[in-house]
Amino acid sequence: MALRHPMGPEETQKDFSVSPIFGIEGSTIPRHQMPEREMEPRVAYQVIHDELMLDGNARLNLATFVTTWMEPEGQLLMAQCFDKNMIDKDEYPQTAEIEMRCVNMLGRLWNAPDAAEATGCSTTGSSEAAMLGGLALKRRWQKARKAAGKPADKPNLVMGINVQICWEKFANYWDVEMRLVPMEGDRFHMTADEAVKLCDENTIGVVAILGSTFDGSYEPVKEICEALDRLKAESGLDIPVHVDGASGAFVAPFLDPELEWDFRLDRVASINASGHKYGLVYPGVGWVVWRDSGALPEDLIFWVNYLGDNMPTFALNFSRPGAQVVAQYYNFLRLGFEGYRAVHGYSREVAMRLSGEIEKLGPFELITRGDELPVFAFKLKDEVDNYTVFDVSNALRERGWLVPAYTFPANRTDLAALRVVVKRDFSHDLADMLLNDLRAALPRLAKQPEPVHGAEAASGFH
Repeated sequence: MALRHPMGPEETQKDFSVSPIFGIEGSTIPRHQMPEREMEPRVAYQVIHDELMLDGNARLNLATFVTTWMEPEGQLLMAQCFDKNMIDKDEYPQTAEIEMRCVNMLGRLWNAPDAAEATGCSTTGSSEAAMLGGLALKRRWQKARKAAGKPADKPNLVMGINVQICWEKFANYWDVEMRLVPMEGDRFHMTADEAVKLCDENTIGVVAILGSTFDGSYEPVKEICEALDRLKAESGLDIPVHVDGASGAFVAPFLDPELEWDFRLDRVASINASGHKYGLVYPGVGWVVWRDSGALPEDLIFWVNYLGDNMPTFALNFSRPGAQVVAQYYNFLRLGFEGYRAVHGYSREVAMRLSGEIEKLGPFELITRGDELPVFAFKLKDEVDNYTVFDVSNALRERGWLVPAYTFPANRTDLAALRVVVKRDFSHDLADMLLNDLRAALPRLAKQPEPVHGAEAASGFH
């Protein structure tokens, strides 16, 4: 179902008129129904290719966390696996083996107690992985409540208001109350004290975010776990932690090895991560790993007799491509620990230099500097009142840059910011180009008598 049309109803009803260069002058192609007859491959290709030129340039998209560049060898492996269905483990046993190798590698990377017996799986993305982690938390809580003869009909999950939208979906789809820690003042994510305040006997878990999408900052996972340890000692409530490491779980192990956020903390039950973000794979792969088999209730696992083999599966999807899993394995082999550290270290270096240069321009104030995730957010100084961050975003879009402007959630809806995500393919040279375009736009913006664009005009990030 199409949720909306980008154009008006009259425009969307018009047929395509085929260019005469294809030797079929006068022909048209319907937009919203299948053509009656087939057409030449080159015609179908060119029609679609030309329309896609109106999309933004992915390399200049500083809004997305998703990987926008891979090495040719990784792309070739993906192309060779486009036709492989991950669920067909009996038909594609080596792809299934590669998936489990990746899980083992992640178990070791995240310091699982017994990485050789790591319990986890690939998913279509970090959102699905987060939902599987949430489902395991809910089912474990339900079992414990029923075993104690207590009601299990009012589960809640504690998290910061800066969580990704997938957690709102999880709470909605599986009837779990979201208990959100709002932002206050200069605190833009959940703290240990604020998390514990919202916990009670119906809390199935606390979600700690390693890399907020709003500003790139890490939530204090260790402090949250220690606060929950104290809560258990005082009240008997034993509440597990799920780490949403969509981005940070592929950054912190390489750049911040001393930071304790993973399975080194006994209270961390599960971790999700996005292979297609700082895992450096094109869109379509996420990962979820549990600290041990006891953290994943057995009754959530389906044993499916499919195409001659009885296999376990825990997923929201069934059929899905194996290409991205193979590409993840390629990156693990190709880069190794030192390679990932070099790639992400360079990204952090670019982010911190770029944020520092933006700060020097005058009208901007940094919210974060890119010293955790290679991501930083910045706002206009309070005295700038004749243009907005939305005006800045639109000015940069004129040069092809996609830099999102957005307002923060409760209780800081008064704060509007711009955010830059630095990824593998964003170099110091591209950062200099962005800086030059930003410098060129500022004199024109400074001459505006009043703001032109406000929050209602924001289209790049919500």
